[in-house]
Amino acid sequence: MAGPTTAERDADDDVRSGPSPVWRLPGSRRLIILSLALVLLGAFTVWVLYGSSWLRVERVSVSGTRVLTQAQVDETADVPLGAPLISVDTDEIEARLRQKLPRIDSVEVVRDWPHGIDVKVVERTPVLIVENPGNGGKYAEVDAKGVRFATVSEPPKGVPTLEMELARSVALRRFGADRLMRAAVRVAGDIPVAVARSARLVKVRSYDSISLELTDGRTVTWGSSEKGRAKARTLTALMKAAPDARHFDVSVPTAPASSVS
Repeated sequence: MAGPTTAERDADDDVRSGPSPVWRLPGSRRLIILSLALVLLGAFTVWVLYGSSWLRVERVSVSGTRVLTQAQVDETADVPLGAPLISVDTDEIEARLRQKLPRIDSVEVVRDWPHGIDVKVVERTPVLIVENPGNGGKYAEVDAKGVRFATVSEPPKGVPTLEMELARSVALRRFGADRLMRAAVRVAGDIPVAVARSARLVKVRSYDSISLELTDGRTVTWGSSEKGRAKARTLTALMKAAPDARHFDVSVPTAPASSVS
């Protein structure tokens, strides 16, 4: 009997020498396994964030305070120690701090993984003190935005007291006490730093008549609260040019004046 032809032998060789069969899972089974893996990964992530002890609040750090104490901020923030870090509502804590501690100008509460909460505080800085005789002679601190944010028994050093001589004045009827106080706040915020250290009083008689009294008895006629930066530069230059002067007038910054008496 004749043997296999050449073509048949080549076919047998191809079958024997061809690649080994690859076992593939059906597409639906692969999808099920992938879905199960994702579910398990998600469950594990949720457990790590909420159920494990790996990412829980263990400490609260406070920075930026000057007058407020860390204990005051800690107590008001009321961060839940031991709670999952992911569950801490930082926006709620920020709102609570601003509401209950008006001395705070701005605050940022951030998570410090894996166990911390950082509270970064910026306190308001007083530019004026308003005496309140009806409150036991205490003083209200006013910041550069015109916000009365704290009551103190003793005025802080280097912060001038606001004196408003407005009783029955035309200025009071025309501008109102609040607007005139805001004008005084702007002036206090524009006073050169070197002068602000020795400023004792900011006197307001009208919108266009605001003056300063320094601790050494020197006085400054400032005028209105407008062009404050230009007036500050002029006052600095004028004081250097006339160190013996006792009175300075920068109400018109392009035409300043000084006098010894």
